[in-house]
Amino acid sequence: DFTKDDENVNSQPFMRWRDRFVFCAEAIYIAQAETGEIKGHYLNATAGTCEEMIKRAVFARELGVPIVMHDYLTGGFTANTTLSHYCRDNGLLLHIHRAMHAVIDRQKNHGMHFRVLAKALRMSGGDHIHSGTVVGKLEGEREITLGLVDLLRDDFIEKDRSRGIFFTQDWVSMPGVIPVACGGIHVWHMPALTEIFGDDSVLQFGGGTLGHPWGNAPGAAANRVALEACVQARNEGRDLAREGNEIIKAACKWSAELAAACEIWKEIKF
Repeated sequence: DFTKDDENVNSQPFMRWRDRFVFCAEAIYIAQAETGEIKGHYLNATAGTCEEMIKRAVFARELGVPIVMHDYLTGGFTANTTLSHYCRDNGLLLHIHRAMHAVIDRQKNHGMHFRVLAKALRMSGGDHIHSGTVVGKLEGEREITLGLVDLLRDDFIEKDRSRGIFFTQDWVSMPGVIPVACGGIHVWHMPALTEIFGDDSVLQFGGGTLGHPWGNAPGAAANRVALEACVQARNEGRDLAREGNEIIKAACKWSAELAAACEIWKEIKF
């Protein structure tokens, strides 16, 4: 459905932003024409000033793309709010990357927990934000991550210290933010991701797509088949935590792309 710029890509000499935006928009329209589906690419509008960010977002809107991206911690909260207001007023989705968060939240005895940074982002504005995965290379504690996801998505969250919710939070009418799971995830993680994050989430498979032995498109097809198999199994009442591997193996019978992906990723651990 979507591809993305890297969070470190803005407008370096080897990849100027305007050229990248045009090339990506062209690829989006080709993919839409071939598939009949809406596609998008997270165009990184992060820049040195608010004015430059807005200029890039305006250009993205003129190209007709549906979404731009911002590194909200490196850009800063004021810049993020400025960009989010423009996006909301002009029909653009805003994908938020948390680049630089580990400098602030990784130490147990210093800094600020990402839960606080995520709540500040919800107040600042954005549609998606990276939240950790529980599985994969950006693994987080399960209960703490689930508490964070609730704080992003839900309107009212009850106090629950076991999940890192230290007081009851009522967001009233403040819009929610969709959690993004990414980082070292592949088709074998799909049952766990479906169980943990549910429907209102974004799953990003970078290497898990591009690393497919047959190429990018078969990699994307494998991920989609795995996701649809897990959603169907969940809707039928099956236990994804216990039966996940069997569900994926059964789906391999109907998808050569998924079978190849399962073979390539079966020994991969982080």
